[in-house]
Formats: sequence, C-alpha cells, structure tokens
Amino acid sequence: MDLENCGAKVAMLRSILEKVKIRGDILLGKVYGYTDKFDDLKEVLLSNTFTVVPSLRYGISQKNNADIQLVIDALEVAYNNDLIDSFCIVSGDSDYVPLVGRLKAMGKFVLGISRSEAASKIFINACNEFQFLESVGNRNVRDVEKPRRQKSSAASEELADESELNKLLTTVLEEQTDRDEIYASELKGTLLRLRPDFNEKAYGCTTFYKLLMKLSNRFGDLRVHNDNFDVMVGLNNAGDSGETIPQLTRDNWKEAFAAQIRAYKEGGFDRVNPSILKADIITAYPDFTERAIGFKRFSDVMKQLEKDGLVVVEMDEQKTMLIKLL
Repeated sequence: MDLENCGAKVAMLRSILEKVKIRGDILLGKVYGYTDKFDDLKEVLLSNTFTVVPSLRYGISQKNNADIQLVIDALEVAYNNDLIDSFCIVSGDSDYVPLVGRLKAMGKFVLGISRSEAASKIFINACNEFQFLESVGNRNVRDVEKPRRQKSSAASEELADESELNKLLTTVLEEQTDRDEIYASELKGTLLRLRPDFNEKAYGCTTFYKLLMKLSNRFGDLRVHNDNFDVMVGLNNAGDSGETIPQLTRDNWKEAFAAQIRAYKEGGFDRVNPSILKADIITAYPDFTERAIGFKRFSDVMKQLEKDGLVVVEMDEQKTMLIKLL
C-alpha cells in the first residue's frame, strides 16, 4: 500500500482493509511512504499487523526507491510463501505492470486499488480486478442525504447498531458477484474477519440465524431460507422488498450530484474521473439517464456542474477528463 496514493486517512484505510478482508484473510501487509504525519494511522496499521516501510526522502529518485522496494518485497513473498495466493496493490502507477505480469504468471490473483485521477490505464487492464478508491470508500449518495439518527435512548442506539450491521452484511453479499446467495456460516466467517469482536448475543439473539431473520424482518434487505438443513442468505432486490426506486428529474438532480460530490470531498478526494461519479449516481438511482434530466451526454452534465460552481472540468496528460471538486 502506497500511503500517499490511498489518501492516508483512517476512514479510507479501513475501507480498503474491509474490501480485502471480504475476499480472505490478510496474511501479510506492508505500507510504504510512512512518515510522522501519518501517526493517526498507527492503531489501524498495528491492529491489522502491517509492517511499516518508512519514507527516506533524498534526491529526485525518492519516489522510485519506494516503488522498487515494493516490487522486491512482493516478489520475495510470491516466491517464498505458498500460503499467499492473492496480492492487493494500492497504487495506480504503471511502473507496477511488470510486477503484476510476473505475479499472474505465478498463478497469483492481483487486485489493484487506486484513486481514479492517478490510475494508469495499462495498470488497470493488467490487474485481475481493479477498483477505484472513490468506489471503495464512498458512501452511497442516498445515505449522505439521510439525517443522522439521534442516539438519545437505548432503543435508538440498538437500531443504529443493527442498521450498521445490516449495511455491512449487504456489502459483503454485494461483493459475491458470481453467486446469488451464500451459506450463513460462510457469511459469518467473513463477518468475523471484518469484525473479530462480533457476537450475535450482543444483538439479543442466541444464534446467527435468528439475528439474520431479525435483520431481514426489520430492514428487508436480506433474504434468508433453509435449503436441505443449510441456511442460505442472499439479497432482496428493490421489487422484493417493496422499496420504491428513486428517480432523478430536472428538479432534483443537482441536489443528488452535489451530495455525491460532498461525499467524495469528505473522503479526502480532490479530483475524480467522471465515470466514477456516473457509476455512483446509477447505483443510487438505477433508472438515471442524461435525457431524463435534460442533457444529451454526461459531459454536458459536467459542464453544467462547472457553471454552477461545483466542479472544474480538467484534462490530464492522456487527454482523459477529470473533475476537480470545489
């Protein structure tokens, strides 16, 4: 993990770790470019047994030194540790493409994560899977718009805790792109990787199955059923849960886009690729189209947001559009 690339914020670091832990145990972790200004990350790094590689800044080659060290360490692990079958590289630098190629040739799975403004296209295409940091750490725009729950009583605190757990389980299930449902025992195993202190009794339930049913009945996002004595868990779609799919119109689209931009800024991002913004808007508003809000192309939407003083449209060296968040 290149700390500079991931923004070096506690919330973002936790989001990255959560994304990786959904896939499996982190057996070895290293962060590069550590300096005293990242002291607030100590607790997260230590609790996840990360090794810190400090940044010694000297001369014009200081950046390459960290890059080369990362490559050496990754190859050493790949050759000497058979337990590790997957690598996650948090950086978008094209210099890592040969490393990705060698890891894949050794049968390793490579997940890349980077800010959209710093991600090289060839690095993105080289990885087995790639995700943008904006998507990894981003809150859904509809969640941004919801008022925070007031924790004035034990009942409201309990509801907030269950809501957070329900959201986490939903995220885990959404990551299972190749399956509609998974075993409850598998879901609990993933949950314990993410939250080692988890215990269903803390939610007033004697078994994990009863907790799943409680969350399903309260929030309607989970689908729980028995299959030959095995408990299976999946996601309800909007139609199954009775939820009304939100719509963007010419009257309300600016508020939705402004809320999403605020979410990026709160996550520590200065610039994002417009494709990330569009993807997150579609996630929150599945029926979104440019024509529905009065535009022909998404680039026209960006120009209007620029006129409204929310963003500045820029072009990088590869002539790729970026939006600077104001």
